[in-house]
Amino acid sequence: MGLGVGLPAVKGRSRGRASTAVAIAAVLTLAGACTAGGGGGDGGGGGGHSPTVGLLLPGGGASRFGQFDKPLIEKKLGELCPSCPTAVAATPDPAMQRQQLESMITRGVDVLIIAAVDPQLLRPSVEDAHRAGIPVVAYDRLAQGPISGYVTFDGAKVGKLQGTALLKAMGAKAHGGQIVMMNGATTDPNAGWFKRGALSVLAGKVRIGKSYDTVGWRPENAFVDMRAAIAALGAGRIDGVLAANDSLAGAVISALNATKVRPLPPVTGQDADLAAVRRIVGGDQYMTVYKPYKSAADAAVEMAVALGRGKSVASIATGTVANSTVKDIPAVLLPSVPVTTGDIKDTLVKDGMYTIAQICPPNLRSACAKAGLTP
Repeated sequence: MGLGVGLPAVKGRSRGRASTAVAIAAVLTLAGACTAGGGGGDGGGGGGHSPTVGLLLPGGGASRFGQFDKPLIEKKLGELCPSCPTAVAATPDPAMQRQQLESMITRGVDVLIIAAVDPQLLRPSVEDAHRAGIPVVAYDRLAQGPISGYVTFDGAKVGKLQGTALLKAMGAKAHGGQIVMMNGATTDPNAGWFKRGALSVLAGKVRIGKSYDTVGWRPENAFVDMRAAIAALGAGRIDGVLAANDSLAGAVISALNATKVRPLPPVTGQDADLAAVRRIVGGDQYMTVYKPYKSAADAAVEMAVALGRGKSVASIATGTVANSTVKDIPAVLLPSVPVTTGDIKDTLVKDGMYTIAQICPPNLRSACAKAGLTP
């Protein structure tokens, strides 16, 4: 299934390794039963050698990638290949991520899972990995250069879910009302994917008063942009906000509150961040998009271990995509779930993402009771 978002086929890899050492300030952790470089051992989960897996994420700690993706990937790797060593690095800084990738190439990892901060900036290093014979699985965000696999949630469907939910929340104003679009960073191919999906639903139904591409996906930039939108359009003339993710949604709501906009217009989101879920319960945010990260983590690890062992990933992929370098890249495109107040218990709580106690601090207990979020 071609999506027209571009990806390159990787053939005839050299097994040489990069020879230039890279000075790097970030800390890379190496864990596993083998030493770096993989090589022997049965690897578990179907046999074969134990490749060293490098994992590069665009954030750690309290970010979505630190809270969910990293532990899920490490858990699946422990199940599928318990003897596989793992090198892990996380940073939101694109230049630092490139240094981290070059360091992993120098270390001699066998396969990489990369969620790129800036896919275009990282491209030369992805090409270096290709020349070193190290296959790359792009995770969540479409990397540029010769990658061997891609795992993500279908971005067009995410945007459509957001757009459809916003129209529903706007009621009568869904026909001719005015909205603000707070999109993601232009450096992230997913941001454009989300936007196109949303516009496929919104076009011809609402007026887009202002549309912003948020530099770096940074909430502080979204806050400034939303303040500008309110000043330009008028506090009472914004009927809804299509915010591409929950961090941007939080900044949008802060800007609306700072300018005393009442009532708050419906605001969308994505990622089901705990703060966003609490805002939904409290009535400040209308919806989020829940992406079951376990499915993505499992697929990425399955691809990485197969590629690290020199095997095909055709049986894992559900379709293909393309980047500016490669066509027909094996891809796993996963579905997402829209979540409003009434869906929280049967999605996020049921799947074990959060407990009711986590969602409902003392100041939200009354709202949680109304939403059916009781122990």
